[in-house]
Amino acid sequence: MAQILAGDIRKGTTFEYKSGVYTVTEFQHVKPGKGAAFVRTTLKNVVTGQVLSDETFNPTTKLETAQVETKKMTYSYNDGEFYYFMDDEFNLTPLNHDQVEDALRYIRENDTVTVRFLYDNAFSVEPENFVELKVIEAEPGVKGNTATNVTKAAKVETGATFQVPMFVNEGDTIRIDTRTGEYMSRV
Repeated sequence: MAQILAGDIRKGTTFEYKSGVYTVTEFQHVKPGKGAAFVRTTLKNVVTGQVLSDETFNPTTKLETAQVETKKMTYSYNDGEFYYFMDDEFNLTPLNHDQVEDALRYIRENDTVTVRFLYDNAFSVEPENFVELKVIEAEPGVKGNTATNVTKAAKVETGATFQVPMFVNEGDTIRIDTRTGEYMSRV
């Protein structure tokens, strides 16, 4: 097993800690006027999603790195219980709702996603950073209501609802940033 010093961790670093595998979502190197320097982190368990905030480490602490693999896969179908993802060799990987819940807002059948594996077990699905989805329900824009930052709710083909500008209508295709869930543009 490879090790990493706590002083070298960055956002996205994955390591074993407290009998789980965590990824760093936020970090800050702190050098107080008195006392030793330390690293303050927010960690997220890659399997359960549990968040540990304000975990601190001495910069010289050695941590066991965990090997998280990623694989591009295609969302195939949902059989009511599992969501199936296919790789380039046509192997299907079933995942339960909890493992794909966050990604479901952004993906449709045949969309490409990134599936993350820990010790050959799939544990999460990440959609592309930007997706284009068709609006299936939106209130009509009110003429004259063009003030900046005025938004309305629009439902897209995945069933998710996003805040969009007033000029977006049913039938439009919009680009969404999946990292923030924000409307980017009309396509």
